[in-house]
Amino acid sequence: MKRILLALACAFTLTAPAAADTRWTLVKTYPHDASAFTEGLFYLDGDLYESTGLEGQSEVRKVALKTGKVLQSRVIEPPYFGEGVVNWQDRLVSLTWRHRRGFVWNLKDFTPISDFRYEGEGWGLTQDGRSLIMSDGTAQLRFLDPDNLAEQRRITVTWNGRAVERLNELEYVRGEIWANIWYDTRIARIDPATGAVIDWIDVAPLRKAAGVTDSEAVANGIAYDAEKDRVFITGKNWPKLFEIKVEPKP
Repeated sequence: MKRILLALACAFTLTAPAAADTRWTLVKTYPHDASAFTEGLFYLDGDLYESTGLEGQSEVRKVALKTGKVLQSRVIEPPYFGEGVVNWQDRLVSLTWRHRRGFVWNLKDFTPISDFRYEGEGWGLTQDGRSLIMSDGTAQLRFLDPDNLAEQRRITVTWNGRAVERLNELEYVRGEIWANIWYDTRIARIDPATGAVIDWIDVAPLRKAAGVTDSEAVANGIAYDAEKDRVFITGKNWPKLFEIKVEPKP
């Protein structure tokens, strides 16, 4: 799992110190399944869609926002470790961690449609209306053709000229790519054209409010309701999901 070896490697690739300057306020708290090792999250038509990880526990799910109840799910069979998930038209696209294989599902009933291959690891997924955007645990983000899932281009995410490693769960918000950083409470706000980090959002108070103490229960889950300009935040094995109001970009 993404634990000891990667954690040791991260110690040698830390990003430059960064102030988390984007202000936010807590709007509402919702229940969240504490057994969900959240790897991907997005909002669509009133509900949340979530992917969970860990071999033998991985699923794609449709979840009721207000209650946290799982409305629909599909098991991702072992040996796969589920990672990011995103919608595209009438499909769901999901990644797996180290098997270099992704899956395409029917959005309506989660029946499998196809699978696809990619090099390296799969971590997070989002989309900007033109391309799917994928993280792989490094400082790079890949842009994929949403129809054939071929790679189109890459950007390297940087802060003050230094690479920002461990990019994890992703969300496209107000023309920016937002990324959780594995083992960090900060969310990077990224310029999709250049890869430069515009600013940081520190959600450490939410992790504290979730009441989690396990080191693996990291912040990992960003969903955006563009119609109502709502941002939802959760983490791995968090019993709560939070709605926050984020100040508009400067």
